[in-house]
Amino acid sequence: MRKSGRPAAVLAATAALAALCGCTVQPAGADGKPPAPVRAPTPARGSTGAPASRPADPTRTAQRPPAAPAWVLWARGDSGPGVRELQARLRQLDWLFDGPTGSYDDLTEQAVRGFQGKRGLPRTGRTDTVTWQRLVAMTHPPGTWELYLMGGQPAGAPDPRCMTGRVLCIDKTTRTLRWMVDGRTLSTTAVRFGAQYTPTREGVFHVYWKARDWVSTLYHSPMPYAMFFSGGQAVHYSYDFAARGYAGASHGCVNVRDETVIAELFAQVRVGDKVVVHW
Repeated sequence: MRKSGRPAAVLAATAALAALCGCTVQPAGADGKPPAPVRAPTPARGSTGAPASRPADPTRTAQRPPAAPAWVLWARGDSGPGVRELQARLRQLDWLFDGPTGSYDDLTEQAVRGFQGKRGLPRTGRTDTVTWQRLVAMTHPPGTWELYLMGGQPAGAPDPRCMTGRVLCIDKTTRTLRWMVDGRTLSTTAVRFGAQYTPTREGVFHVYWKARDWVSTLYHSPMPYAMFFSGGQAVHYSYDFAARGYAGASHGCVNVRDETVIAELFAQVRVGDKVVVHW
């Protein structure tokens, strides 16, 4: 009796040939005949006939969006807390040795120009957003000491002993001197005090002598606009304070760095006026 259907060897050969041609062989139908071969789907094409998607061309360069414009934040002639922070950060990198003063002067402009040139930025001397971001990334937020290294720290509340009469009210905490008359502040300026082994005395004193041009007989250093209040200690102008700020110290005197302020103060203060030195 002859078996129906094709021999197994023929079916195996047909399947192998179909695989080589990229077709898929389905099982035979009920009539014993295999269905039509199913081919792999053809990739979809765009309107031009090319495939809808293709690998990225490594020879093509991606276009970057244009950089944001650099806005000028501070320039010569500006002043304020932002300029003071700028100066403090420039000092951290040894681009500026003066200040911080809070005023954008010629030295600050030169320091910014040098910083810009070192980093390949346009040497404008103006602090724009790009320069500021680069400076901030290279420095740390300055503390109160760094911000007020050369003085200018906000004065604290006056001591109660300063609220009556004519008083030189001197605060060691904020390093400021207030000139007060009957509780009203007429002027405020930065001051510097004695070092560890030559401290400025604290307490209530009175101006007992004034000398416009005086030179210390002990240290042989000039003491212009000296107003003596306790032994050899006096309020006076200091060239060293004006040049180095709080990097130095006095021998016990109260140093003033602003010559204009101390000259006006010297003209107003009288012998016998009160001096209060406090924390």
